[in-house]
Amino acid sequence: MAGNTFGTVFRLSTFGESHGDALGGMVDGCPAGLIIDLEFIQRELNRRKPGQSKITTQRQEQDNVKFLSGIFEGRSTGHPIGFIVENNNHKPTDYEHIKDSFRPSHADFTYQEKYGVRDYRGGGRSSARETVCRIVGGAIAKLYLQTFDISINAYVSQVANIKTNKTYKELDLSKIETSMVRCPDDEISSQMIELIETIKKEGDTVGGIVSCVIKGTPIGLGEPVFDKLQSELAKAMLSINAAKGFEYGDGFNSIYKKGSELNDIFIATTDMEKRIMTQSNHSGGIQGGISNGEDIYFNVAFKPVATIMKEQKSVDRFGNTIVIKGKGRHDPCVLPRAVPIVESMAALVMADFLLKSKTSKI
Repeated sequence: MAGNTFGTVFRLSTFGESHGDALGGMVDGCPAGLIIDLEFIQRELNRRKPGQSKITTQRQEQDNVKFLSGIFEGRSTGHPIGFIVENNNHKPTDYEHIKDSFRPSHADFTYQEKYGVRDYRGGGRSSARETVCRIVGGAIAKLYLQTFDISINAYVSQVANIKTNKTYKELDLSKIETSMVRCPDDEISSQMIELIETIKKEGDTVGGIVSCVIKGTPIGLGEPVFDKLQSELAKAMLSINAAKGFEYGDGFNSIYKKGSELNDIFIATTDMEKRIMTQSNHSGGIQGGISNGEDIYFNVAFKPVATIMKEQKSVDRFGNTIVIKGKGRHDPCVLPRAVPIVESMAALVMADFLLKSKTSKI
């Protein structure tokens, strides 16, 4: 199986299955001398871990990370940073009933056809539990970005047809973590939670949108043609389980505007530095595939989780028609736990481009 490494200079490789002994990975390319804040990394893991609220899966995992290499006396050595996160509450027996079955909209069929074998325990490698490794890698990337005063904040902006009409500039992003669904709009957050609880009682699932803003990005990150900054962000986001769409800046809403309405006019500041900036930011901080110094903002659409607690028709690997129903512990809505994953993948992209730029140093 290829495709287990992300990045060019700042690289994350991951391994492990949902119900195996552990998941883990290696961060390669992290500069030497970076202060590794272990408490910060664990807090990031806690934001993703299961069992954190009544609207997430009730699987109980502490998700404590153990570092094996690449850190000495609290700082990165420049060598590969190896780590593992043990699975303590895995229940592979919950999946015995589907070992020969193909669950609708899961990777069961494609994995079986491609490899001739599949780990049916929660989807094995295709499980969203793999993203615990992305959080560790992303947390280290965030620590690196902090040395450049670059911040990344994601939040849930829509669940099904319930959405906030406020932009990230109109919201208090410091309130993201005070909301169970990670929506900083109090009134909309309550409506989202109520809907997810209803959907959960029905044995069904629901999707929505995670929005993200990156502040403090210097001008010049990204490469023209194939390695555009937005292209790498899109790849990063669409590699996340259940992600179905990506847009940056005005995105799909751009089609409703004329060029005269969409163009970002350049202006010069009146301060001593005479900085050049844009009067608006319909471009989402990226022009020609390269960051222009403005805020980078984008949306990621997530589908409803494929595992539902309702009967559905399918077939087994022998071609027999079957009826299948989910069991065990699953998220009725992936969005709250997807927020830190979106941030982590964005951090990996930004750290990688920073290290490819001439200005990269601690």
